[in-house]
Amino acid sequence: MARDMSDKEILKMELEQLKLEVNTPRIAVSTTAPEIIAFVEGKSAEDPLIRGVPEDKNPFKEKGGCIIT
Repeated sequence: MARDMSDKEILKMELEQLKLEVNTPRIAVSTTAPEIIAFVEGKSAEDPLIRGVPEDKNPFKEKGGCIIT
């Protein structure tokens, strides 16, 4: 996409993006970190990567073995 655009058009797009980003509200990590930790800990009981997937609900379980004759 950038190959089809002139340098001026690219710089114009970058300027538009920077104008959007400068107005984005910033929040300190020290404020948001406890909220993120609470969210992750609250969802950990439902997380299949932490507690695993039951064999009967695992869509990637092999249906049958391979038979070589």
